[in-house]
Order: sequence, then structure tokens, then C-alpha cells
Amino acid sequence: MAMMAVIDDEQLVRDVESRLPSLPIAYWSKHKNVVQKKASCARYPSIFELEFNNIYWQTLRSSNGTFQLFGAYYDIRKRSRIGPAVRILGMIDRIEPKVRTFCQLWFDGQKEPFIVKTFEYKYIWFNKWGNYKQGIYQPYLIACQIPKPFRGLVPASVSLVEKQCDTATNNLRVLYNRPLDDEKKGFAVCVKGLDFLYDDLSVRLVEWIELLGILGADKVFFYELQVHPNISKVLRYYEEQDRVHVTPLTLPGGQPNVPGFQHLFLSKKTTHKRQNELIPYNDCLYKNMYKYNFIALLDIDEVIMPKLEEDRTWHDLMERVVPKGLKVRNDTYPSYNVRNVYFFDRDQHEHEWAKDTPRYMHMLQHVTRAKNYTKPNQYVKCFHNPERVLTLHNHFPIACLGGTCHSYPISTDDAHLQHYRADCVRTLKKSCEEFKENQVRDTTIWKYRDELIQRTRRTLDVLGFFKASTGASGSLLRGGKDSLYKR
Repeated sequence: MAMMAVIDDEQLVRDVESRLPSLPIAYWSKHKNVVQKKASCARYPSIFELEFNNIYWQTLRSSNGTFQLFGAYYDIRKRSRIGPAVRILGMIDRIEPKVRTFCQLWFDGQKEPFIVKTFEYKYIWFNKWGNYKQGIYQPYLIACQIPKPFRGLVPASVSLVEKQCDTATNNLRVLYNRPLDDEKKGFAVCVKGLDFLYDDLSVRLVEWIELLGILGADKVFFYELQVHPNISKVLRYYEEQDRVHVTPLTLPGGQPNVPGFQHLFLSKKTTHKRQNELIPYNDCLYKNMYKYNFIALLDIDEVIMPKLEEDRTWHDLMERVVPKGLKVRNDTYPSYNVRNVYFFDRDQHEHEWAKDTPRYMHMLQHVTRAKNYTKPNQYVKCFHNPERVLTLHNHFPIACLGGTCHSYPISTDDAHLQHYRADCVRTLKKSCEEFKENQVRDTTIWKYRDELIQRTRRTLDVLGFFKASTGASGSLLRGGKDSLYKR
């Protein structure tokens, strides 16, 4: 009879913390005998008293609206006008919330919290975009200022309450992911919640991750709603190599999380989908703001492509672009945007196959694009400077530290966003035919061809995505005849 593995409390705490980074279980486990004694005002809530929602969210039910909280982050960026603060990311089922709330800030070794009035509810949306009505969960960034006696100390956790001395129903670990040497890496890429339950995009995903690696992305941060098993296999492989990080994700409140039904909801309720996407994007910003010089929000069918031959990487590109921006205004920009251009996927691949390139290399095989770009500031993607941006939208910053969100437009001579789609986005239906009728050949990506083919082949081979060869070694790995199978 097999023996059951015994796991001690310390291992259990580490395991829970890895699955739920927002839960201050390690702090609670260490101090529970002290902090849960009777306090003159608020006592530290037991982790067993917290109200969880859809696994990853914690709840505050107020007298005027319900808060679903996702994460809390320590912000000491120099340009922040409110000074050191804890920022809480979540959704509230109210527009312009009027309810007064307080932050209970718990510092290590303190028996009672330091309580401050919530400084602001920062709306991460514009009312003209839709869903601007009560009862629908709206994305917010909530700020709590650190009081002067505690400046320099990082709170262990924070609770949001309506009355100062309430025992909280939420308690979020305050994240402060700052490198020990304060040295930032170059580029992080953030990808919204993956919703590919039925689409096996695993091979395309490998090509995309490998291309980002060549371009100089230090790490890709994925959020995962529901994905095909082969996509899971790819993500786990890159996680083991520390090249990607995957955060599981759910939708808060009464929104559906059942596989299939969730996909249907997101495909039909587009505005809800867009509002929900702002949570992973901003969580990714705040978890990584001290670790990278630039953060890009990309979908897996998009890549920011340097146009000049001498610009092999994003680093090369930005080495030239940032000084150009400084000539326009004597300061760095919160973001640097590239124009969007469509690389259309022809129906059933009715195109010539590029020679000496495997047919499964989707981007290398699609080198015909619309001649015209979408309009400036429409469907752009950015390199964001995390020292300057406060809240992010898919295409640009919504709010910035120190004033207006100026974005520097990178010239299409220097770079553009290669967007691989079968069709235009719905809002561009009128001009889409014109895009399709006027196309040009653009082989800029081919400057990476040999390295990209080699890297992608190697990964697909390790993952077992090739059919076993019956002939000479590697006979299936030549030209456009590579055979793939999907498990």
C-alpha cells in the first residue's frame, strides 16, 4: 500500500502563497497568535474569515456597492504626487463610487493596524466606451497613502473596510517586487487572460514566444482563463525555463467562469470583456514596475517589429527613439507608440509558400500586409515607461504620474505593429476592404528567419510536436515539409 506524502505547515504555506500571491498567509501564519488578540479597534482578520470570490478575488460588501479586490502593491515611484502609497486593484459594481472607505495598513510587528481614509478611486475606463451604469463591475485602482511615521516601511498587508474598526472580510498581501540590486531589465511583455479553450494555437504560440525572445523580451507574463491542453503544455515548458510566467485568472462577481460558457460570454459581451482585461494588464504593470525599463501589452497575434536592418532588437530601436523624443520635449515620455498594420491570413492559405521555411511558421509565411496603416493613435501598441504610467489600457495609458499622458509616436520608418488577422477589427469594417485591396510585400521579419526557424524547431521537437521520423535523422525537418501533429 502506497504511503501518503506528509506535508508540514511550512510547506503548505509556501504552496498556498505560490497559488494565491495576494493572500498574506505567511505573515498570518507567523503572527497569528499575536495579531488576533483583542484589539482596541480593528483586529487582524483570520485568513479563514476572509470572503473569497471566484478563487482569486477578495470581497468588501459596503452599504453602497460591492468591491472585488485582486491585488495590492507598494508604490514609491518618484513622480507620484501622493507620496508612498499602497494601490489596490479591483472592480466595484458602481460608477463614481460615493461610499467612504478606509485602509487598514498592517505593518510587521504591529499588533494593530494604522488606519487611513482611502485617498481615491481611480477609474480605469472612460464612460464613452460603454457599460457606464450602476450594477456592472467596473475596474478601479484604489489608493491609500502611507502615513508619515511609517514612510520607508512596507506594509505586510492591507484591508479595505467601510468603518474604521471593522474586522475586515478582505486582506491583501502588499506586493513589492523590487530587485535587490535595483537593476532593471529591459523589456517585459504582458498578455491578457488567454481565452483559447477550443483553438489549438500552440505552434503559433511557440513561434511568437521565440520571436519575442530574439527581439529582446526578457520575460512574457501571461494570464490564463481557459486554454487548450497543447497551449498549457507550451506555457509549462517556457515556465520551467523562466522565460514566461503564467497567472491563473477568473472573472469576478456573478460573471461566468465555467469553461465554454465563459468563452461564449466574452465573445458576445465585448464591453464586459474589455473592462475585465484591464485587471491583468494593470496587475502586470504593478508587479513589474520596479523590474523593467519598458512594459509592452501585446496579444499573441501581434509583434512590434523594428524596421531598420541595424535595429535587431527592441533595445536597439529604443536607443534611437528615446533621444528623438527628448528633442521634442525635454523629458522622457510615459509611452512610445507604434502604428498598427494588418498582415492578413488568406483563406485556407491560398498563397505561395515561402521556400526554405516550414509551413507551420505562421509569421514567416505571411509577408503580405495592407499598404496603409490604421490611423495614428488608433489600435496602437506601446512601450510603457513604468516610472511614468499610473493605469494602462490595451492600447495606451489612461492615467500617468505627474500630469498628462503624452505618448511619443514612433515613426513607421523605425517600427510598426505587425498584426496577424483574418480580418479587421469590427469597428474598421468600412475601411477593411480598402486595406485588403491594397497590399504590399513586407519581408522585414525575414532578417530573423534562420534563428527563428532554428529556435522554433528545437522547442517543437522537445515538446514532441513532430511526428516520429522513419527515415534519416531530421528528414522531416527540411523546407516546408515538416510534419506536425497535435495531441
